[in-house]
Amino acid sequence: MAVFLLSWVTLNPFVDLTGPPVLDQAARETSLLNEVASIGLFACMLSFGLVHPLRRIIFQPHMLLALIFIWLGFISLVVSRYPFQGVKGMVLAGIAIVNASVFLLLPRSEEHFAKLLGVGCLIVLSVAYFGIVFKPTLSIHQASEALDPMTAGLWRGHFRHKNDAAIAMTIMTFFGIFVMNAWSRPVGLVIACLAFFFLTHTGGKTSTALLPAVLIVAWIFEKIRVLRVPIVVGGIALFNLFAVGSAVIRPLGEFVSSLGIDATFTNRADVWRLAFSAVEEQPLTGYGIRGFWQTSQLVHGGGLVETWAVQAAHAHNSYLEMILMMGVPGLALTLLWLVALPLYHISRIPAASAHTDLTRLFVRIWLYVLFNACLESLFFQGSNPLWMTLLIAIYGLNLQASAALAPAAYAEPQEALARA
Repeated sequence: MAVFLLSWVTLNPFVDLTGPPVLDQAARETSLLNEVASIGLFACMLSFGLVHPLRRIIFQPHMLLALIFIWLGFISLVVSRYPFQGVKGMVLAGIAIVNASVFLLLPRSEEHFAKLLGVGCLIVLSVAYFGIVFKPTLSIHQASEALDPMTAGLWRGHFRHKNDAAIAMTIMTFFGIFVMNAWSRPVGLVIACLAFFFLTHTGGKTSTALLPAVLIVAWIFEKIRVLRVPIVVGGIALFNLFAVGSAVIRPLGEFVSSLGIDATFTNRADVWRLAFSAVEEQPLTGYGIRGFWQTSQLVHGGGLVETWAVQAAHAHNSYLEMILMMGVPGLALTLLWLVALPLYHISRIPAASAHTDLTRLFVRIWLYVLFNACLESLFFQGSNPLWMTLLIAIYGLNLQASAALAPAAYAEPQEALARA
C-alpha cells in the first residue's frame, strides 16, 4: 500500500503551477523526503523479494534488462552532456523495476490484492476530490499558470497536469472494474464511477476515447488469438503513423485534418518536429536520460531551435522519446521488453488463467499504456504512476504464465499456520 500510494499520491501531492519556478527542471524534481521514502521502500521491497520463493522474478528478464541498462549507462557516461542526470534517472528506473517485480508477491491471494487495490483507489480518489473541493486553485488549472494557461478550468486533482489526471482516472476505472468482479461489487462500482466522473472533467480527450476503445480491443484480444499480434503491433504502428507522422508528412497531416481530427494533436506537432530534427543528429545513441529536453543547451541554443517547443518537458511520445534517450538500438530493446515479451507470456498462460479477472486487468492496463504512449512520454519515468502500473502489469502477465495463485486455504495466516 505504501508503494502504491507513494506512486499515485506522493508526499507532495498539490503543486502550485502559477509561479516561474515550474519552468526550471530542477524545481520540479522530487523532494528530498520523497527520495528518502523511495529508497526506504525500495530496501524493504528488495529484502522481502530476496527471501521469497519466487525471488527469480526480480528484475526479469535479467539478460535483456542488463543489456538495456548497460547501453543506458554507456550513453549517460560517454555520450550525454548531463551524466549526473542520466545516472540519477537510471537509478530511479531501476528502483521502479525492482519494486514492480516484487509488488505482486506481497498480497496473500487474489481477493486480498483486490481489497488492497480497492482501498488504495479510494484513498487516491479521496485526495483528488479533496483538492477539487478544498484546494481548487491547486487542483483545477488556472489562467495564471506559467506553462499552459489554455487549460484553465480543467480538473487535475493532486496531479501535475490534466493529462496526468485523465490517464490516472482511466487506470482507476480499470481497477474499479477488477475490484467489482474480484472482491466487492459496490466498492468497485463506486471507484469506477468516481474515476469516470473525474475523467470527464479533465478534458483529456485521448484518455476518454481510449477507455471504451481499450475495453473493446481487450475483449477482441482475449477472444480471437490470431488477432493478438496485429492488434498490438499494428495498433502501435498505425497510432504512431497518424499521430507523429502527420507532423512530418504534410499529405498525411492534411488527410487527418479532413477527418475532423486536430492534426497537431493539441500542438504536439511542433514538439515532434523538433524531436525528429534532434534524432537526425544522433540516431544511434540518442542523448541519454534527461539529456535533451529542458536542458540549457536546448532552451538557450537559438538557431534551429527557435520554437516554443524547446520548453516542452518531453516528446509527448514514448517511442520517439526512447530514440531521443538511447537511439534506435535502445528503442528496439525496449520494444522487445515491453511489447514482444508480454505477447509471449500471454500466449503461454494456461487455459484456466487465460480468462480470469486478474489476467483481464493486466491486459487492459498493458494495452492502454502502449497505445497512450503514442501521445505521452512515460517509459523509464521512475516516479510516473502509469509507468509503475505498466511494469506491474507486465510482471503480472509473466506470473500468470509461469506461476499459480495461492489456493484460498492459504490466504489467511491462521489457516496456513494450522496446516504447518
